[in-house]
Amino acid sequence: MIRRLGTGLAVLWAAATASYLALLLAPGDTVDILVGDGPDTPEIRARITAEWGLDRPEAVQYLSYLWRLLHGDLGRSYQLQRGVGEILATQVGPTVQLTFAAAALGVALAGIIAVATAGRGRWARGVASAAELVAVSVPPFLIGIVLLAVFSFTLGWFPVSGADGPAALVLPALALGLPIAGVLGQVLRGGLERAIEQPFAVTARARGLTERALVARHAVRHALIPAVTLAGWFTGTLLGGAVITEVLFGRPGLGRVAMEAVTGRDLPVVMAVVLLSAVVYVTISTLLDLAYRVIDPRIGG
Repeated sequence: MIRRLGTGLAVLWAAATASYLALLLAPGDTVDILVGDGPDTPEIRARITAEWGLDRPEAVQYLSYLWRLLHGDLGRSYQLQRGVGEILATQVGPTVQLTFAAAALGVALAGIIAVATAGRGRWARGVASAAELVAVSVPPFLIGIVLLAVFSFTLGWFPVSGADGPAALVLPALALGLPIAGVLGQVLRGGLERAIEQPFAVTARARGLTERALVARHAVRHALIPAVTLAGWFTGTLLGGAVITEVLFGRPGLGRVAMEAVTGRDLPVVMAVVLLSAVVYVTISTLLDLAYRVIDPRIGG
């Protein structure tokens, strides 16, 4: 775990350094880049120079940048005239809500389909595999467009945009969660089918355990390790998909902030989103190491 924590810190340092180098290597004057499309006055330029230490040696600027990050100072958006931390704090709630809903939906669908079709006839597995392949192959934004066309524009069951109430969360969560369900369902079913062929399964059947009970009580635990490993992929999928999904469904959140920051050349916000993504990824990866030991204590031996 100490080695894992050290690796996580190295990843965060690399992400912070890459963000800083992107600022330095961007064409043009650093002050002009940080001002972007925002107000441009001598006072703002002097404030940027002082905040970023642009009148000091580059090594000192870099160390000062890292020092500010360690103290939670993500800088200031000179376009929005607000602190970057404040901007992210006001938008993180809707994104967390969307990603958790999508992850829960994807895991639930994958688990139900995998348990229902593992070890079953060729027809049931073929239908499930075809549905999973479609879910994996179609991009989330295209799934979202289809969902909007059918359930919002045609049937009127769900709102077209916004984040008011649980109903507004259903379609975005489906758009993000279906690809996860497709990949995870394939992995879970493969793990379950391998597990029910192991010696412990033969013993359980000899004791009178039904096939469904065998899968639900014993085989699932053995199939979880490869499925849990995919959580790192989930993190990247959800973070990347949230950008387009939030814009498509007109939802507030970090994805929409990132998109607006990129199009508006608001580099301090872009840098902060990159760092936040790295923090989330490292945190999830560390928690996965703990989850492995809970699922299978032999891993910690």
